[in-house]
Amino acid sequence: MPRFVDQAKIYVKAGDGGPGCVSFRREKYVPRGGPDGGDGGKGGDVILVASSQLHTLYDFHHQTHFRAENGRPGMGKKMKGRDGKDLILYVPVGTVVRDAETGEILYDFTRDGEHFVVARGGRGGRGNARFATPTRQAPRFAEPGEPGEERWVILELKLIADVGLVGLPNAGKSTLLSRITAAKPKIADYPFTTLTPNLGVVKLSSERTFVVADIPGLIEGAHKGVGLGLDFLRHVERTRVLLYVLDVSKDKECLNDFELIRKELAHYHPALLEKPSAIALNKIDLVPEKEKITAIKAVFEEKGFPVYPISAVTGEGLKELLEGLWRLLQKTRMTGPLK
Repeated sequence: MPRFVDQAKIYVKAGDGGPGCVSFRREKYVPRGGPDGGDGGKGGDVILVASSQLHTLYDFHHQTHFRAENGRPGMGKKMKGRDGKDLILYVPVGTVVRDAETGEILYDFTRDGEHFVVARGGRGGRGNARFATPTRQAPRFAEPGEPGEERWVILELKLIADVGLVGLPNAGKSTLLSRITAAKPKIADYPFTTLTPNLGVVKLSSERTFVVADIPGLIEGAHKGVGLGLDFLRHVERTRVLLYVLDVSKDKECLNDFELIRKELAHYHPALLEKPSAIALNKIDLVPEKEKITAIKAVFEEKGFPVYPISAVTGEGLKELLEGLWRLLQKTRMTGPLK
C-alpha cells in the first residue's frame, strides 16, 4: 500500500503552442500561388482531477516535474498543426492547490470528479495565410506559438471525514477506531503510535453510516509544528464533528488535557472551537471508583458538551457514543466542513 503523503510541491508546465507555417501554394499551372501556411496547434493543458480512489499524494513524492505536450507546427495547404495532448494528474478528494510563490489558494477539491486547469497551454501561432492582404499578397512570415503557462504549486491534502478523533497521544483513539470500524490502525502503548491519519466507516445500519478519522495525537505547541502538530491540525479542519477522546484514568488531569487541546485548536484556527463537539471519557475500565467518572462527566456537561463514558477496550458505552455522534451529525447535515 502506498505510503501516506499529505503534502507535495510540484512543477507543472503546459505545452507551448506550435509555430505557424510559412508556405505558398505550388501547383502545376499555378506558378505564383498565394500563401497557404496553416496555424500551429494549441499546447496541452495540465489538468488536476479529484479521485475518491486516491487517499495519498504519494504519486507526487518522487516525480515532481510534469509537462504537457507541445502543439505541432502548422503545415502547407492551410493545414492546422495538431493540438498537444492535455496532461491529467489525479489527486485525492480533499486536496488544496496553492501557488508556491504567493501561497494563494488556486483550487480546493471537495468532490469526486472535480477538475481544475492548473496550467493552460499556449495558443498556436498563425500561419502566413492569415496575414495576406490586398497590399501584402505574399507575406513571408508567421507567428511563433505562445509559451504554455508554468508554475510551482503546493498540493496539500486535508482529509474529509464526518467525525475527527482528537486527543493527546495514548488517549486511546486508535483503539476506539478499531472497535467501531473495520480500520486496523497500529496500536501500542507509547506516544505517536499513529503517525498518519486513519479513516474508518461506522455502520449503524445500511442507511446510517459515517466516516471517522483517527488523527495523530497532538501535544502542547502543536500549532507551531511541535511533535506532529501541523500534520494533525491540517486534517481536523474539514471534519464536521470533533470527538475529544480523553483518558479518564488520569483522574482530573483529563480536564487539563481538554484545555490544552482546545488551546492548540484555537491557536491554529479559532473557528475549530465552534465545531459541534462531544467528549468521550475513555478507559473507564481502569477507574474502579465510578463516582469519579460521574464527577468529571458533570464538569464537562456544565460546559455544554455531550459526554460519553466509554471503554474502547471492553466496548462499554460505545453504542451510546455512536448513537450520540449520529444525532450530532444530523444536526450539522446542512452545514459544510470548515474550509
